[in-house]
Amino acid sequence: MGFKRHLRAEVVAGDATYLLSEYEVTALRARGLEQLAPLLDGTRDLSELQRELAPTMSASDVASLVGALGRAGLLHTRRSRAPGTGDPALAAYWDLAGVPADEPAATEVRVETVGDADATAVREALQSAGLTVRETDGAPTTSGTSGARTGAGLTVVVTDDYLMPELAEVDARQRRIEAPWLLVRPDGATAWLGPVFQPGTNACWHCLAHRLRAHRVSEQPVRRALGLAGPVPRPRTAHPAARAAAAHLAALEAAKWLAGHRYPAQSSLRLLAALDLELTAHDVRRRPQCPACGDPGLVARQVKAPVQLRSRPKAAFAGGGHRALAPQQVLERYRHLVGPVTGVVSGIRRDARGPAFLNCYTSGRNLALGGSSLTELRAGLRGISGGKGVTALDAEVSALCEALERYSGTLQGDEPRVRDSARALGEEVITPDRCLLFDPRQYADRHRWNARNGAFQQIPEPFDDTAQVDWTPVWSLTEKRHRLLPTGLLYFDPRSDAGVKPVAGRRFVRADSNGSAAGSSLEDAVLQGFMELVERDAVALWWYNRSVVRGVDIAAFGDRWALELIDAYRGLRREVWALDLTSDLGIPVFAALSRRIDQPAEDIMFGFGAHFDPHIALRRALTEMNQLVPAVLGTGSGNGYAVDDPELLSWWQGATVANQPYLLPDPVAEGVGPGAYPHRPTSDLRDDLTAVEELVRSRGLDLLVLDQTRPDIGMPVVKVLVPGLRHFWARFAPGRLFDVPVLLGRTPQPTDYQDLNPIPLFV
Repeated sequence: MGFKRHLRAEVVAGDATYLLSEYEVTALRARGLEQLAPLLDGTRDLSELQRELAPTMSASDVASLVGALGRAGLLHTRRSRAPGTGDPALAAYWDLAGVPADEPAATEVRVETVGDADATAVREALQSAGLTVRETDGAPTTSGTSGARTGAGLTVVVTDDYLMPELAEVDARQRRIEAPWLLVRPDGATAWLGPVFQPGTNACWHCLAHRLRAHRVSEQPVRRALGLAGPVPRPRTAHPAARAAAAHLAALEAAKWLAGHRYPAQSSLRLLAALDLELTAHDVRRRPQCPACGDPGLVARQVKAPVQLRSRPKAAFAGGGHRALAPQQVLERYRHLVGPVTGVVSGIRRDARGPAFLNCYTSGRNLALGGSSLTELRAGLRGISGGKGVTALDAEVSALCEALERYSGTLQGDEPRVRDSARALGEEVITPDRCLLFDPRQYADRHRWNARNGAFQQIPEPFDDTAQVDWTPVWSLTEKRHRLLPTGLLYFDPRSDAGVKPVAGRRFVRADSNGSAAGSSLEDAVLQGFMELVERDAVALWWYNRSVVRGVDIAAFGDRWALELIDAYRGLRREVWALDLTSDLGIPVFAALSRRIDQPAEDIMFGFGAHFDPHIALRRALTEMNQLVPAVLGTGSGNGYAVDDPELLSWWQGATVANQPYLLPDPVAEGVGPGAYPHRPTSDLRDDLTAVEELVRSRGLDLLVLDQTRPDIGMPVVKVLVPGLRHFWARFAPGRLFDVPVLLGRTPQPTDYQDLNPIPLFV
């Protein structure tokens, strides 16, 4: 019996007994401890201690003091079961690790290679750690993780790429025999180590591979061109010392696992960067819907279930809207999803091209763009996901939510589909023409149009109701039943070749982010998705009819932040104004606009916002406008733009308030303030949604919701659709686009088709 071997006792008479370790010094004071401590050197048991201390301490006092030290975790009573504990320094290491001492050590480890990796350095490192390395022939016989059974207690798999297809076979075998395995890539400028996959306990290889593939979309065109089933080979980069360091770290992890030392980071992927010796840990979490280790039917059952809206008290009222959680709570709950290796969001950062007051944040590639060719992946105005807000925290959370929204809305293969023709399925179907709202003349001219317009404005083939199409159920909140919509209209194209079955009917539709929303609750997401539909519908009515509408008296809102923002824009030599785009739906919708006043090129920018609360609607419009500023700052006479999109460049270089007069407020109408919009504040999101349902129903429309929440993400994500409301892209079928401006008194008669704004809205 003695002090643990990572501790050394020093008695300072009349003061205390000091325990010194590599990490700390602890002072202990107790009656009799000065006499007991020198005897706790591991050579005596309790009875011997009691006998030697008998002249000064009673046997019960010795037992009580020894018991207190034991309960404090300061003593060891048996030989450690960890390998190599004959070495005092190594024994101290295992004591510091808290390795149990009640079982013999498991020291056998099996090593195998996958791909072109060389496992020699790893084998040698394992042997130097006192472990017995088994050859790769024959499957391991270990079942469970105790290490006390026959066969290797751990399999170490050495690979040159964590996405090698053969790793799926290794994973399946290890799960079948319920045996742990450690994955290692020792070569490279950055070595990869872990996790230890524990079947039935933590994530499997498929869970990890799903996240890794998402960060390697840029190599997909090369894979297809070369006809590769696995990852594209990269140049081998290695330094002998770096390889040896990685191999020894792998051996250390194996030794700790076999010794019984368990800690959370063993379930993480750790990267050692040889160039700067930075060691980083990357969370690897089990995906509940994983087809290999989870329930692959989770998403389908969720989509097929009715959407149930519940009472949801509002916790946050400022910033970008009314939410069930405050921004800081959202960030804390979902921060683990941000990371460049295993995160869903590669990173969130402030857009440094603009002043800090803009609060513009970016969060990776915009998945709504779809496609996987290098030309389609180039950055642009909407080539990345981003966030906006009144504060930096609001913008950071907004960027996180937008990235998670688009990730969740990307097809992953477990969504429910029904493949049949619209004609065969009957009235349950909502055909895509009712949502897309292209005019027959647009379809007739589609080839010419598509050749000269960007990705967002592409016109698909006219819908064929006899074609075999994949359909997915969406829930009608107004009719309380499921309807079927084309799957390709609801989900973005997969961002990688991950074995997702192609969607039938893609040629008739293309998914976009209109009505897609993430929120801190399902109710939050549904409300925000609907507000986006209202906003874009109102924008389309104004933009394509080129209606002159009344202005907004920003000062009348009494928003100090908005007034400070306008002052900041003046410093950029820009003016700011706002327009009232509110439609027949009665929900406040605003456009915020800004132009340069010191150059011939006015670089006109705009942003839009809608909300029951006009104050929130105005803030949304202003913060969205802020997101465009980095792309035009520092320009002069059309030089230096941050994007190369011809539509944008043509607008910024050529559009002025003189040649686009509908951008200015109606000069004879008085600017409106918040009092012009009847608004009854509520404290519960469910009350707002009840008002939404009643509004939609009163207009003879249908409110549809698709729950796109992913079980491994957790953040509620929905796609909201109201067939008949207009997208703000160029879609000119008869209906609201022509009728509502007359109803509102903006035009005396419907605008002729040929007189619609020839400039498609480009945001």
